[in-house]
Order: sequence, then structure tokens, then C-alpha cells
Amino acid sequence: MTPQVTPHATNQVTPFAVIQVKPGIGDVIWHLPFIRAIAAAAPGGQVMFFAPPTSAAKDLLAAEPRVAATIYFQHAGSELQRGINLVRLVALLRRHHLQSIWILDRTIRPALAAALAGIPERIGLGLGPQRLFISNRGIGQDHFHDHPIDWLRALMAAMNVPLSSTEPDLQAPAPVLNSVAEKFAQLARPWIAVGIGASHPDKDWPDVTWRDFLAGLRTPGTVFLVGGPANDARAEKLIFACGSRQIVNACELRLIEAAALFRLADLFVGPSSGPLNLAAAGGTQAFGLFGSTPVLTYSKFIHAIVPEGGPSPGGMARIAPAQVLERIGPYLSRRKVTA
Repeated sequence: MTPQVTPHATNQVTPFAVIQVKPGIGDVIWHLPFIRAIAAAAPGGQVMFFAPPTSAAKDLLAAEPRVAATIYFQHAGSELQRGINLVRLVALLRRHHLQSIWILDRTIRPALAAALAGIPERIGLGLGPQRLFISNRGIGQDHFHDHPIDWLRALMAAMNVPLSSTEPDLQAPAPVLNSVAEKFAQLARPWIAVGIGASHPDKDWPDVTWRDFLAGLRTPGTVFLVGGPANDARAEKLIFACGSRQIVNACELRLIEAAALFRLADLFVGPSSGPLNLAAAGGTQAFGLFGSTPVLTYSKFIHAIVPEGGPSPGGMARIAPAQVLERIGPYLSRRKVTA
């Protein structure tokens, strides 16, 4: 398979790169401030960004000036497939004649691939065996069980790279933003975006709980159900069950269009998943349901709703619609304040 390369702000290829192996959309979002900080410290002010195709980084970073190009590579799979992917990654890195690469994870294979590709500067966390394949000292082993965001904060400090903020502030391309605004211009404000669906069932509510939540949602504005094509039929069933004309199925939106809608929205509610991260990256007050996953703290726009006793397996069942409705109640008639 030929790797996909998406140029952004320049036609010149930079010899400086960042690689991250996490597969999710939200992973790209919270990595973005660190990518910007690394790029700002690099000659030319840009980096190439390597990520798995499931991250949708090519679409998400299309308007990001610090990313010169987005390149997809395969990382996951069986042990055999991972070995094959490692060989392919080595070849891919060699083709780009990189001088420096930052490995934003503690996993071994990207660091090993960079070493085998002959990249002279390989900056990584150095947690565990990865330290054998990087050229910097890494961070202290006492960080091994920290949250990945804290790994990267420590790495920036160790490398003397200024990190002014961990707010992603993801920019949607202006034509997309304008198109989405025009598409829904006739719908009443405020706009409440509700993210349905998650990467794992344990992070999501069942339909009956979503139905109860939507039935209790009182706003003078419009509610958008967003969850991608996989949740389109589910959204239709929820709207039918609620019988409300205020609820719109927006699951047909492309990812970058959904990101634009989140930036335009006045409020977001949803589980800890990609849409939550996209909403916070758009500067929208985002109430996240953290039933079974650790609370994200990188953005001031993320407001955590957790079950009694904190997140734990099965925790979503202990977050009741009434609890969420009480938390978001003061926001349901507010318009978003923009600078």
C-alpha cells in the first residue's frame, strides 16, 4: 500500500518530523499543541506528521500551518503484521531523508524504525526499552505510569521546548465553516451538539438512556445528534422515539464538517470520545461523560461528569441523565461567547 501524503502550507518537504501511533481522532487533537511546539522550535517552523489512517489526521490538520504534510502509516495488527508494518515504516522514513523525528509515545517500534532508517536525531520519551533507540536522554522512569499528556509535558521541559498552552484550538477550513453555518442558518439558537457513539460500548450510553436524556433536554434552540455514518440509523430512531422537531440528525456530516459544527455550536454533551475532543478544540463548552475512562484535563473547555466514586468499568451506567441535565442546565439557553 502506498502511503498517503497530504501537503499543507508549503510544497517544500521539511526534514523534521513527528510520529504518533495512537489511532483515534481525539488523539490527534490533544497531541496538536505539542506538535505545534515542536514545529515552532524546528528550522522553518514546520514538521511532517506521521500517524495511523484511523486518526483522520489528514482531514483534521488540513488547515494547520505548522504541519507541512500528513503521512499515514500502519501500526497495529497481529505480531506478523506488526513486523511487516515495521519494515514498511523503516522504508517510508528512509524515503523522506529525515534529520530529526520526535516519537510521541513510549512504544518501541517507531523508535526502532527511526534508528534503522538512519535518522540521526531521534527524540523520544525513553520509557522502558525505548531508551535504547533514542538519541536524547528521555524523561525519568518515574513518569512511566503517568497519563500520556503528562509524558509529553515532561518531554517538552526536558528538551527546553516552550509549551505555551495545551489548548488545541483546531482551525476548520474557512470554506467548510461557512458551508456548515449556511446549511443550518435557519435553525434556532442556541445550538446544542450531542455526541452519540464511542470507540467502545463501555464508554457510551445505551439507546434507552440517550432517549431519556434527550426527552428531558429543554432548550429554546436546536439539538444536533453527531456520531458519524455508523450512528445514522441510531440517531433516526432516537429522534423518532423523542418526537421532537428540535432534534436534527447530523450524523451524515463529514468529519471536518462535524468539527466545524462543533466550533459553531454553543454547547456540547457526549461521552469521552472523538467528538468531545473536537468540541473542546473548537472552543466550545464541552461536558464529557467519563464513566470508565480517566478525565481529560488538557483543555479548560472540557467539563467532566463522572459517576459516584469516579470512573471505573461499567461507570457509564452510574451516570444518570438527570445528573447530566442538572449540570448542563445553566448552559441550555446561552449563546457562545467568541473573541
